[in-house]
Amino acid sequence: MPSDTPQPAFVLVRPQMGENIGAAARAMWNFGLDRMRLVAPRDGWPNPKAVAMSSGAGRLLDEAGLFDDVAGAVGDCSFVFATTARQRGLTKPVFSPERAMALAAEKIAAGEKVAVMFGPERAGLENEDVARANAIISVPVNPEFASLNLGQCVLLTGYEWRRQVSEITHETVEMARADWASGIEMEKLAGHYEDRLAQAGFFFPPEKAESMKINLRNLWSRMRLTRADVQMLHGVMRQMVRWKERGD
Repeated sequence: MPSDTPQPAFVLVRPQMGENIGAAARAMWNFGLDRMRLVAPRDGWPNPKAVAMSSGAGRLLDEAGLFDDVAGAVGDCSFVFATTARQRGLTKPVFSPERAMALAAEKIAAGEKVAVMFGPERAGLENEDVARANAIISVPVNPEFASLNLGQCVLLTGYEWRRQVSEITHETVEMARADWASGIEMEKLAGHYEDRLAQAGFFFPPEKAESMKINLRNLWSRMRLTRADVQMLHGVMRQMVRWKERGD
C-alpha cells in the first residue's frame, strides 16, 4: 500500500520505455514519493524492464495506478502541474520546480490533491495534456539543449518536493570520531608556538613583534582544529625543538 504521507501524485503520460519508468520510480522513492500513475504506457504494463531499472523501488511499480487517458489519471486532483520545456502558446502560470513544489506543499497541507504530469520521452506532453493542467513547471535549463530525460525530470521535481517538506541540513562536517578543540586547548597551542618561535628569534625586528604575534593568533583562530589536530601540532613543535637541540 502507498504510504500515508501527504504528497503529490506523479503522473507519467504515455511513457515509452520501461527503463525510464523504472528510473522514475527509483527517483521518486529516493525522495519518499510513492504515488505513481501511468497513462497508456507504450509497451504495455507490467514491464519487466521497468522492474529491473527500479533498483529496489519495485513496490512503486506494483502499486502504480494504470489509466487509459490523462483525464482519468488526474480526475481526483484539484490542482495539476504539467512539466514542459517548450513554449505552448497557452496562458498559464509558469513556476520553477522549487516554487511549484512549495505551492504543492501548501495545497496538500490544506487538504487538496495535487498531481504533477511528465510527458513521454520523445517530445513531452501534448498541448491537450497541458491544457488540463492548472500550471506549468519549467526547469531553467540550457535553452540550446532543453530536453530532460524522464527520470531526470522526476528526480529534480522529487528533490524540490523533499526540500519543501523535510528539514534539510545544508552544511555539516563528518567528525570521524573526533571532537573540536576547546578554546583553552587552542590558547595553549598558540602559546606553545609563540614561546618556541620567540626562542628561535622569529619575532624580528622587535618593533614588529607584537603585530606578528597578533597575526599568528589570528591565523590559529581561522583554523578550526580538532583535539587530535592540536595534539599533532604540539608534537610537531616538540619534535622540531628536540631535533634542533640534538643538532646543537
